[in-house]
Amino acid sequence: MTNPVAAGGYPQGVKLGVDVGTVRVGVAICDRDSILATPYKTLDRNAKKNSDVRVIAKLAEELGAVQVIVGLPRTMKGEEHASARMATDYAMLLAAEFASRGLAVPVNLVDERLSSVTAHRNLHEAGMSSRDHRKVVDQVAAAGILQHAIDMQKARGADVGSRVTAPSPSVDLGAGEVDQPVHATSAADTARSSDNGRQQ
Repeated sequence: MTNPVAAGGYPQGVKLGVDVGTVRVGVAICDRDSILATPYKTLDRNAKKNSDVRVIAKLAEELGAVQVIVGLPRTMKGEEHASARMATDYAMLLAAEFASRGLAVPVNLVDERLSSVTAHRNLHEAGMSSRDHRKVVDQVAAAGILQHAIDMQKARGADVGSRVTAPSPSVDLGAGEVDQPVHATSAADTARSSDNGRQQ
């Protein structure tokens, strides 16, 4: 799979957005020009077998996705709680699944404050009853996360969020738990490291 990178330093092509919940996982996709993010599907979260992780990895492979954006829930003060840890663990599971398939698909964590609130509001404004929100709200939230990320990439001319790397093979991913510290680097740190390498 090719993973073209723009002169500004961020992947160009189809991307996936992921909104992680304890019960459901929303998935969104964007076009090859990264103009519009669209809700795609909602998966049941399977923390024991991680079948949903494999579905997303397979989808990324089939679409030739160049990047996956996972929403990182933070409080309005910018703090990270249990839901943020859950999203981070999920991003690491995705990175590990891609690595096991030999796919060089970067996984980035991007701030997603209020994405679910915005998704509910958008569905309400579209005339959908609150009872029906549950069926699609996760994928709508994922589309909001992805749209925010691709808009920021274009505005900054650089990648956004924190890049997540796969945990070591010794970590048991079967139960969806990751006990070691997260290895995530910001897009800015990655760019600086690349610049330093070229200068040496």
